[in-house]
Amino acid sequence: MPDTDIYELIECMTALIRSEERKKCTELNLQPVHFQALNYLARANKYSNTPAAVANYLGVTRGTVSQSLIVLEKKGLIEKKQGTSDKRVVHLYLLPEGRRLLQQARPSNLFETATAILHTHDQPPSPSDANVFQQALTALQKANQSQSFGVCKTCRNFSEKDGEFFCLLTQEKLSASDSEQICQEHIPI
Repeated sequence: MPDTDIYELIECMTALIRSEERKKCTELNLQPVHFQALNYLARANKYSNTPAAVANYLGVTRGTVSQSLIVLEKKGLIEKKQGTSDKRVVHLYLLPEGRRLLQQARPSNLFETATAILHTHDQPPSPSDANVFQQALTALQKANQSQSFGVCKTCRNFSEKDGEFFCLLTQEKLSASDSEQICQEHIPI
């Protein structure tokens, strides 16, 4: 039995996902980079909803992100707000129309069908199967020396005491929602 080529497996999965995204984006008159920016912003916490973080996460230039954000803002999908503590920082927020469009653009049918197929086998996938993907992603990010953009509550700087959440890096309280979102300052445990 030949060894599994992890690159080939991930590449095939990525190609399928991107193909479905492109189809959905075409139907919705949306560029894939617009979808990816919306998808990121839907998951970003208050430290990571900036144009620079979008560019870092997507691995594209700030110019590409800037032009994409202009389009998304004109379409009424996002809004830009000046930071409250630092007026030089711009924060990006999804508007209700942006959330609606994002839900339409996600290739959920592909994953629902794949999940149903997996569940027809004698042994359905276990919750720990998702950890394989998380471990692979973390290893790839480390190999690439890129930021992890992990979920806040899985960061070394995340602290919980008496049901309250706190970021040791920023020395700020975190909401339950923030603890479930991705952060550009993430340092894996």
